Amino acid sequence: MHFDDYIKLWQLIPDGLPIITHSSRLLPVLQAGQPAMLKIPTAPEEQAGALLMQWYNGNGAAGVLAYDPSNGALLLEKATGTQSLATMARNGQDHQATQLLCKAVQHLHTPRPTPPPALTPLTTWFRDLELHADKYGGILLSSLTTARHLLSHPQETIILHGDIHHDNILDFGHQGWLAIDPKGLSGERYFDYANIFCNPDLTTAKAHFHERLTTITATAQLDRQRLLQWILAWSGLSAIWTLQDGDQPDIALNTAAMAASAL
Repeated sequence: MHFDDYIKLWQLIPDGLPIITHSSRLLPVLQAGQPAMLKIPTAPEEQAGALLMQWYNGNGAAGVLAYDPSNGALLLEKATGTQSLATMARNGQDHQATQLLCKAVQHLHTPRPTPPPALTPLTTWFRDLELHADKYGGILLSSLTTARHLLSHPQETIILHGDIHHDNILDFGHQGWLAIDPKGLSGERYFDYANIFCNPDLTTAKAHFHERLTTITATAQLDRQRLLQWILAWSGLSAIWTLQDGDQPDIALNTAAMAASAL
């Protein structure tokens, strides 16, 4: 189905230009005068994420106003707050932004009374690192070795958002900071915090890396060495995906190198 189909089905009024990404199509809309976001997934992980958004039920994540189970299309509450975690991080408030990210993750990780939808285990999520690390070599081999160890000895396995970064935790005004765009994963809780370190829109300077590491370990009560291992594993997978997209993985590789050095 297309935008027009949902505009008619859910009685929407377009309220902005379409946003097209590699995994979904989005359109700002109004429903009964209230701002919302229409999202039509075009990738399997986004369809899995739509199920997880349903399960979150507005608790720690944007509220779902309507859902089409045939393809995972969602009508979501729209963030109308004026603050941005990415802007904060770029303007001398990285510590505060990181704390807010951690608190949002903790909210998402809170146990729920209802069973979750089908989820993708991290062992499956890391398959591309397993398949392609040998091809590229270098530090990606260290990422692979570390990932194998972590995945074979999991701790604190929970439901994961799977794509935590500064632009997926948004300001919803009086509702606070809420998540969008989960991937629907299951695995060790450290993974969601490791995701914070590979945002391509933010500086990866060594000083910021270590400041973020200190803030996250303290706020989320994580073991520093294990978080570093997860950062090394995740940044290796991120680099593989970037290479597969035909782009340069400098940020992911730099992050992996800093994690390996700190270990």
